Amino acid sequence: MDRNLALELLRVTEAGALAAAPLQGRGDKMGADGRAVEAIRSALASVDMRGTVVIGEGEKDEAPMLYFGEQIGNGLEPELDVAVDPIEGTSLTAAGLPGAISVIALAERGTMFTTHVHYMHKLVVGRRARGVIDLDMDVEWNLRRIAKAEGLPPQELTVVVLERPRNADVIAQIRDVGARIKLITAGDVGGALEAALEMRFGIHCMMGSGGSTEGVLAACAVKALGGDMQAKLLLRDDDDSKVAVKEGHQPNKVLSIDDLCSGNNIFFAATGITSGELLKGVRYEDVYAYTQSMVLRSASGTMRIVDAYHPIDKLRVKELLPEQVVARPGTA
Repeated sequence: MDRNLALELLRVTEAGALAAAPLQGRGDKMGADGRAVEAIRSALASVDMRGTVVIGEGEKDEAPMLYFGEQIGNGLEPELDVAVDPIEGTSLTAAGLPGAISVIALAERGTMFTTHVHYMHKLVVGRRARGVIDLDMDVEWNLRRIAKAEGLPPQELTVVVLERPRNADVIAQIRDVGARIKLITAGDVGGALEAALEMRFGIHCMMGSGGSTEGVLAACAVKALGGDMQAKLLLRDDDDSKVAVKEGHQPNKVLSIDDLCSGNNIFFAATGITSGELLKGVRYEDVYAYTQSMVLRSASGTMRIVDAYHPIDKLRVKELLPEQVVARPGTA
């Protein structure tokens, strides 16, 4: 694990973003997702690793996906768990809205949480509030603890919440405390990263439920950044409960960040598809396609923001850019 695999993952998420980007704003979620999946699968095939997909997005929506248990990489050491979402924010991509990213994380084999239960409750904070949260306690208790750690009154906190009917009670409780809320329509990996990087984005925590795949991906990134996270499976019905029991998970158990990813060597990469606060999206400039990515490595604690320019003619050779996409200077 002396190699910095995060830099190898960079070209994987770049490939996913570049493949999906031509379908920005075209209303075709499945088409964009399918292009990203195939691009990521192809890019991963040449990475020196023996990877196993332990959790991935797509199953709950019957969308294109890298499937659970799929072996990826070229079969060489090291042996790794893989969490992947070729497009985190397919609806954002299809509508041309900000914040869609292509994202992947790796860690030592057997260290990532895996489940077929689709949703989980989440609570994410940055470095300052590490160790003060408890998902078994109510919203007000947690916000007051986070505020004390941040050196702020609770009313000055800003909380990211995924805008879903199931999060209505959490939203009401946050407003009862008087804290600000940033509602997002999709992309809660990005929301978790903003919370973990509180000094950069002015976001102090993320609360509410979202996808389980996004939860594991977020945990990998948050741990690499030195933040903290807890989660709990959201069991919506008897079928979810049966799945959880079959997998050996305890209902209502609070999962710590180490339960979600216990690895000490975590690698994470994300590339913007549509421009958002976290990352700039793909844009076409004369003969180049531009990408911006975030690359994390837990062992060193390094965060890299990487701007890259990809020759459009070479992308067409790789089938990442269709012939019908015409780039003009300054267009996105």
